[in-house]
Amino acid sequence: MKNTEIMEGENGANMEVEMEGKTFLSDAFDYKGAPAEKAKTGGWVSAATILGIEMCERFTTMGIATNLVTYLDDTMNQPSATSSTIVSNFSGVAFLTCLLGGFIADSFLGRYWTIAIFAFVEALGAGVLAISATVPGLRPPPCNPSQAVNCVKANMLQMGIFYIGLWTLGMGLAGVKSSVSALATDQFDHNDKKEKTKMDYFFNRFYLVISIGTILAVTVLVYIQDEVSRGVGYGICAAAMITADIIYLSRSRKYRYKKRSGSPLSQVVQVIAAAIKKRKLEFPSDVSLLYEDSSPESRVHRTNHFRWLDKAAVISDGDFGKEGSATPNPWKLCTVTKVEELKMMIRILPIWATTIMFWCVHAQMITFSVQQAASMDRSIGKFQVPPASFNVFFIGGIMITLALYDRLIMKRSGGSKGLTNLQKIGVGLAISIIAMAAAAGMEQKRLKVIRSYKKTPTTTLPLTAFVLVPQFAIVGIAEAFIYSGSLAFFIGQAPKGMKAISNSLFLTTIAFGYFVTTILVNLIKKITPGKDGIPWLASKINDSRLDYFYAVISVLGLINFGVYLVCAKRYKPNSSHGSAKDSDDVNASHDEERARNAKI
Repeated sequence: MKNTEIMEGENGANMEVEMEGKTFLSDAFDYKGAPAEKAKTGGWVSAATILGIEMCERFTTMGIATNLVTYLDDTMNQPSATSSTIVSNFSGVAFLTCLLGGFIADSFLGRYWTIAIFAFVEALGAGVLAISATVPGLRPPPCNPSQAVNCVKANMLQMGIFYIGLWTLGMGLAGVKSSVSALATDQFDHNDKKEKTKMDYFFNRFYLVISIGTILAVTVLVYIQDEVSRGVGYGICAAAMITADIIYLSRSRKYRYKKRSGSPLSQVVQVIAAAIKKRKLEFPSDVSLLYEDSSPESRVHRTNHFRWLDKAAVISDGDFGKEGSATPNPWKLCTVTKVEELKMMIRILPIWATTIMFWCVHAQMITFSVQQAASMDRSIGKFQVPPASFNVFFIGGIMITLALYDRLIMKRSGGSKGLTNLQKIGVGLAISIIAMAAAAGMEQKRLKVIRSYKKTPTTTLPLTAFVLVPQFAIVGIAEAFIYSGSLAFFIGQAPKGMKAISNSLFLTTIAFGYFVTTILVNLIKKITPGKDGIPWLASKINDSRLDYFYAVISVLGLINFGVYLVCAKRYKPNSSHGSAKDSDDVNASHDEERARNAKI
């Protein structure tokens, strides 16, 4: 090959190839599958086009989810607690299935096609919701507020069509969100300092850009839904996703693509399966005899934790298949590095579990807090602020906090000082407790106005909804710390071989937070009916004791915060390489285990 020069990247890996005056990347490919030409692929424009998909996804999801509880209350005539449960379950399942979306992208479709297909799926879901909200037969008859007790709830067919649209939307969200940031990262060469700087600059503004989509959703889109029609609002969401998808597809020749490397989830299951199959085998006399074929640069030394998983690296008959194959069956034999990477993920789990409670707090901002706002005076002069638009104060709290933190702490210290990721998480959890305590106090004030009536009011309360601004803003401040701290913690502490699922692991905390909300709502409905038979979370928000519910969340948050402090204090950061002492400890522990087995 003439005029060819190979340039080495990290660890001596060949990343760039100079040929006839052009630079090609050996670890990235163009749409034809050939090495990507550096000057003609990737970069800012390609990453921004991909980011457009994420902005429209956030616009669609937040525009529908934040205002969904009022649609279920006022149009589908569902009880207040039921509406909250539906929204929480939708959000939880959507974020949890991001794991499935990542698995599909890594193992089958690749990131590019996963985004392209699931963006269309999300548009399809929004389209079905638009039809459900537009066709009269797919909604129950309107309910007169003065006769709210006699409202006819949506029947099975009407709710069935609604659920089809909602869960299709959730599937699309999962596919897009699981792959969009990773594909955008692929557009920059990590081994090129200039492109690495561009990537850092780009992702520093990633959250700001998608927040623009969120703000448009909770202001303009929510207003259209409330004042024009739900069908038009949901139709705009479908059109936005289709438009973004078309623009995304139009630049297919300009993207950089990476080969599918398989899902790290498969590695997790393989290690556990191999360890279970070999649970009765004895360890070798020296743990250096455990199987390892990883390169020295990527090798992780064994540690004295979760020793039962080490059985997955014990070599036995039949591990290498027939005819003397040099490659073992990964379901029977795993390398020590793969075993240790799983151990590293397990050590993260206590921190992961203690961040779930915050997302239970977060769930209240798009469910009961919106219902509170709907019952109160939302007027500014002659203009009526839509209930879901109060989430703009939540988004504002996030953006202002991030800007102040960047200006007052990071820039003054030159980026070298500031809160650690664990400290950020702790601050966010503490602030969320304060937020729920404040929300409980504000709800008591709202209930005091309700008690001034002889009967439960069915019209707007003579109390401004802007007294709810603190609870929205404080939760936003808490999320600024939790979101940035948690995401950086999971990405930073995940082993190199499992970086791909670190983002999905973070998203599962959001999912389980919504599921905890559903469990709490259902549990409180069952155990709290008093002598009058009305539970704390009644069919109508004005008959409920939402202050008690918020107080329960605040107390649970306080208990969770105490557990978090213990876990954070005991947590030892993961290291890519162990020490010789670790190996000695493992040898000793396995000798002890063999001695116990001999006695038995």
